[in-house]
Formats: sequence, C-alpha cells, structure tokens
Amino acid sequence: MSRTRTAFLAAMALVAGASGTAVAAYPGDVGISAIPCTVDYKVQNDWGTGFTANVTITNNSAPKSSWALKWSYAGNQKVTSGWNAKVSQSGTAVTALNESYNGTLATGGSTSFGFQGTYSGTNAVPATFTLDGVTCNVDDGGGGPTNPPDPGTGSRVDNPYSGAKVYVNPEWSANAAAEPGGSRIANQPTGVWLDRVAAINGAGGKMGLRAHLDEALKQKGSGELAVQLVIYDLPGRDCAALASNGEFGPTDIDKYKTQYIDPIAAILADPKYASLRIVTTVELDSLPNLVTNVSPRNTATPNCDTMKSNGNYIKGVGYALNKLGDVPNVYNYVDAGHHGWLGWDDNFSATVQTIKQAATAEGATVNDVHGFITNTANYSALKEPYYTINDSVNGKSVRESKWVDWNRYVDELSYAQAFRQEAVSQGFPSGVGMLIDTSRNGWGGSARPTGPGAKTDVDTYVDGGRLDRRLNTGNWCNQSGAGLGERPQASPAAGIDAYVWIKPPGESDGASSAIPNDEGKGFDRMCDPTYTGNPRNNNHMSGALPNAPLSGHWFSAQFQQLMQNAYPPLP
Repeated sequence: MSRTRTAFLAAMALVAGASGTAVAAYPGDVGISAIPCTVDYKVQNDWGTGFTANVTITNNSAPKSSWALKWSYAGNQKVTSGWNAKVSQSGTAVTALNESYNGTLATGGSTSFGFQGTYSGTNAVPATFTLDGVTCNVDDGGGGPTNPPDPGTGSRVDNPYSGAKVYVNPEWSANAAAEPGGSRIANQPTGVWLDRVAAINGAGGKMGLRAHLDEALKQKGSGELAVQLVIYDLPGRDCAALASNGEFGPTDIDKYKTQYIDPIAAILADPKYASLRIVTTVELDSLPNLVTNVSPRNTATPNCDTMKSNGNYIKGVGYALNKLGDVPNVYNYVDAGHHGWLGWDDNFSATVQTIKQAATAEGATVNDVHGFITNTANYSALKEPYYTINDSVNGKSVRESKWVDWNRYVDELSYAQAFRQEAVSQGFPSGVGMLIDTSRNGWGGSARPTGPGAKTDVDTYVDGGRLDRRLNTGNWCNQSGAGLGERPQASPAAGIDAYVWIKPPGESDGASSAIPNDEGKGFDRMCDPTYTGNPRNNNHMSGALPNAPLSGHWFSAQFQQLMQNAYPPLP
C-alpha cells in the first residue's frame, strides 16, 4: 500500500490526546525517492491552553543549503516562541526557516526544531506540510520534488472532479434512454451502487466492479475521469428503515470486512486502474442513525440501539476508510445526511463527532476522509431563494414555523457549507470538500413557487415560498412532485467539490408494498402512500408514489415525473 497523506500524524495526535505525539510512518514498499520529504510533528506537552511541539524534517530529495517548512492550522493555535528555527505565523499560516547552523540537509538528512504555542478548543495536528513548496509525506510517483504530483498516476488532487469527466454508467444510461424523452439526460454521470457482495462481481446480468472500471478507462481517453462508487453494505445496514436493509446481520462485521471491503479494495488497488479518480460515497445513513435514532430519543429503534451498542457501524466505516484510503487514487466522502435530518443543534455537532470516531477507528485517520456528501438519495432543496433562516414575520422567526421546526438550516447548500466548517473545527483537514446530491431536488414544474409567501403569519410565509414541496423534511421515499436538480458540475460554490447525481434518477427508494426478494430488502411503511407517519416525520403522510418496485429497481413513473419537474428545466 502507498498512503499519500499525513494521516499517521493526525491520527496519532488525536488518539494520544493532550500529551500525544504524532509519528510519521510509511509502509516498506514506498521508495524513499518517491516521498520528497517527511515531517514528524510531535505534541510533547499539552496543558489545555498551551502546548510545546517538536518537528523533525527529513529530506529525501536533492541536498539543500537552506530550507523553509510551512503549514496551516485548522484551529486557532498561535506560535509564541521557537528554537532551532525562525518560526513565524500570519493568520493560520506558519513558516519555519532554518538557522545558520542547520540549513544544510543532505539527501536522507534530518533536522529538528521546537516551539511553544497557545490554543483554545482543539489542538489538531496540521494536515499538510510543505518543504520549499513541495508537499511532504506524499508519494510524488518517483518524479522527485521538482515535479508536482501527477493526477493521472494515482496521486491525489484537491478536487477529484476538477478538470475531469465523470463516468457515465452504461446500464443506467440505457434505462434512461429507453424512456420517452430520456435521451436528454442519458449522458449524465451517476453513481455505481455496490450494495451487496454480489454486485462486486456482477449479479443478475449486471456489470461488476471490474467491468465498470474497464468501461471507465474507455471513457477516460487521454483526459482525466472520475468514477463514483457507493459503498453500502454495513452489518445491520439502515437500522432506522427497512426498504434498504442489507444482507449482513448486526454482528457480521468480519464478513463485511473479508467478503465485501477487502475484495473491493483489491480491485481498486489494481495498477490497471491507477489513472482513474475513484470517488467513494461511504455507507449512507449509518453514522447519523447512531445520533438521532437511539435511546432515549423518541425516534429510537431497537436495531439502532443494537448497532450503537456493538460498535459495528463505527468499526465498519473505519475499516472501509482505512482499506480504501490505502489506494492512492481513491477519494473517500463520508455520508453527512441532509439538513432536514441533522440541521438541529442536538444533531449537528454530534454527527461530526460520531464520524470522527469512525474516521479514527480500525486503523483509519481523519486524512482518509477527503470530504463529505449530503442529500444522497434525498430531496432537500439545494437553495431556498424566497426565505432565509434569519427572516421573521410579525415578530416570529421562520425557525418557529411548522416546516422549519427550529432547524438552523433551510436548504442543502447552507447546511453543507456549515458542515464542512464544523468538521474542520473538530480536527478534519482544512482541505476537505463537500458533495451535494442534486439528482432529485430540483422541485420544478407547475407547483414551484415564483416568489415569497404572504406575510400573513410565519407558516403562510414559509409554505408559500418554499421550493421543497414535501409534506415534511423527514419524508424520503419516492417523493411525489420531485424533479431533477442541478446537473452534475465541479466546484459550483465555496467549499463544494461538486454537485453530483449519486442516486441514479429513476431507481426506486423502496417498494410501496411488500415484495418477496432475495436482496435482503424489507418493506418500509414510509414508502407506502397510505402511511400516516411516525415521530421521524412528525406524523405526516409519507408523500410516496404508488406502485414502486424494490429499492434500486427501475421505476419508470418516477423517472417521468423527475424529468417533468426538472429544475433547471430540460430542453
């Protein structure tokens, strides 16, 4: 394996706590010339408001007569004094320059310096170090420090969608093109769902993972191409719902590792696919369930209590992040729910904490997380243009409306940007990015509002102006009135790596009635149009379409509705 990151630094500091050390370590098969420099950043003493640290630089490239090491803090750490280097700080950026007596660094040579600093909140280890402008602790493909990492040879780039085409799944494309009018979107990139072991090698005549990656190489040509995979088969999967229950029982963590994650990791590590940018969406709906659907919440389910107690969601996600993160051209994005699920104060920060717990379990580190994804397979509006969380009507905040219900966010973009900031503040790398699934959140068509609601009262104002026409933000299954959202695009907004279609439009969320199957998928009443609800949707009707097939199966009526209500509209 070839880990291209400073993962060991961050992980060791987080595990060790206030008096921790961060020790850089590299597998034996990484040639020293492939990593131009290594940095060992150790927190030696930490007393809650201040700390001392020691930094060791090892130069693996051409000899140096002087050097400059730079890093940035994600928190509010401040360097107050240093020794054996001239250490200065501007904002969050720190620069350490050699002294006259330690500027010479031979190939393979090392030098150390120390400093004292203050902080409040977290004291996270910096995510990235550069020596004379070259990123350390990163395999540069053997080209030496004068060459930047080649994004086509497995070295990670900041945003895998930047400057790249995205893989079009030919199976989904064929389904879309077969629908009347479907050719208008049949060339859009969508996620490939690995939702059971059989999907790895292909089942029921469908393409397996290698077949998809081989096709991706054909689509890539001479440019860059990203492939979107959904990693989705945890033990006790989807503990708060039934429509997407998985094949592994709550205690089958070893089967999850050896029968599911290990085979996927082995395929992705094949050098044949090193030129692809492989984006993984890691385990939807799992970790947030450990926050919102466990005792003593009134939304608790026995299954979620079980998964919190046995720790297998944490272990499973940690193992997946670690194994997949070992592959240099894999970019892990962890599921972050959506604003209508996690936007409340008692859910928001706790979810980040739970994800961090998983990201430092089973050998994983926070640097195995390239980013987060929101709204996957959901319907929350990207932007609500006609009201904001700061509006009020007759002295009442929109937070007091029945729709918003004291949530702090009204749409996915504001939620995703805030989630990224919270993650960085809790110790994830400052460069993490966000993805937003816009496959079904357009809410166009004749029901789309064209301006704010009347200011008769706060409910009339919000309901009259909101784009999201669901009966409740807790409704998630085959929603009536939904439409295609923004087309996939890279870098659409600050902190957002891409808008993506991870949930392929036209694939069902779940069956509207019980259907016997061998896929481990149960019947969830939230997919039943006659269901009157539960505490998770404030006892509203489900809003689901009738006559829906099993989750993941083609649902022609839904696909037609999504095209009809697309926003931006289809040509």
